[in-house]
Amino acid sequence: MKKFSILIAATILYSCADSPAERQAAPPRLPVASITTGEATTFQEYPAAIQGEADVEIRPQVEGILESLLVDEGAFVTKGQAIFKIADKPFRERLSQAKASQAAAEASLSNAGLEVEKLNPLVENKVVSDYQLKTAIAALGVAKATLAQRKSEVGTAQINLGYTLIKAPVSGYIGRLEKKQGSLVSPTEVQALTNVSDVRNVHVYFALGENDFVNFKTQYHGRTLQDKIKNLPPVSLVLSDKSVYAQSGIIDIVDGQFDKSTGAITFRATFPNKDGLLRSGNTGKIRLSLLHANILKIPSDATIELQDKVFVYTVGDSNKVSKQPIVILAKHGNDYLVKDGLSKGQRIVLSGVDKLQDGLIITPEPAKNKTASVVLN
Repeated sequence: MKKFSILIAATILYSCADSPAERQAAPPRLPVASITTGEATTFQEYPAAIQGEADVEIRPQVEGILESLLVDEGAFVTKGQAIFKIADKPFRERLSQAKASQAAAEASLSNAGLEVEKLNPLVENKVVSDYQLKTAIAALGVAKATLAQRKSEVGTAQINLGYTLIKAPVSGYIGRLEKKQGSLVSPTEVQALTNVSDVRNVHVYFALGENDFVNFKTQYHGRTLQDKIKNLPPVSLVLSDKSVYAQSGIIDIVDGQFDKSTGAITFRATFPNKDGLLRSGNTGKIRLSLLHANILKIPSDATIELQDKVFVYTVGDSNKVSKQPIVILAKHGNDYLVKDGLSKGQRIVLSGVDKLQDGLIITPEPAKNKTASVVLN
């Protein structure tokens, strides 16, 4: 009986020593790290519109019947290449008439000159009156003016005849051919015949809002805006299918003022397009890189979101955790860049934060991995 009592007492003591309450009282072991500052590059994307280096509308300079289309839609043409032919017979006739009028004016000028030569000696010998000579000289002046006018008409007729052959003003790709053979075309028409797009280099336009523009000016070195543009790194173009265009571009122009209707200012980046993969009218996004120096970077797993706010658990000297709200500047991979709420040297819990409570004491342990801006304990 005595042995049985001792066994029961031992069992009770063992059960009390290993009770669930005592096991839960042990501080949880969680990875903790001290935060330092470092550098990080983030990327911001802005909707963009693509235009050729030169997008030229092709319009007729004279009215007439479209006789020939010498190129097809989408064809590449070189500067000076003929692309349309307007029926030129009426213009050749006008040129012939103008030349005939010029010849008649030249003959009239010759006759007026002869008349002045004839009257000069007669006036000197007082055979005829001085009035007749003055009249002949005036007629000579009229004949000269008429000849000049006829020469101008010949020049105009030659120019109009030249307009019947429409040539490409720049090298590039032909757009839609809005008029077909046999159509009547005129300079007064609203719609152009087509356009030629020079896309050997393309201009990509995108806009920054006022806040982004302020950040842009503070991010890059330079006293003036032009100095800052010169110091900008190359930018990338993300196409509509989410692929990144193989060539990098350079931002070269910033608009002189904000658009009052949108509150944004327009930037222009130029990209090489030797293979013609990009065309006017394409859309995409400009990917602009931003370098953040001396920035705090923490793993996203070390944060918890509550009511649209982001929190971390800091660890005090007594290993007591405190829930701390922070302001996120940007995301960098699996990390957050912290704008406000933390300072260099503070310790934070790296994982398991969803199970923590404010004021809980933990047992810090080294983390298995570390990031560029986190120093392990």
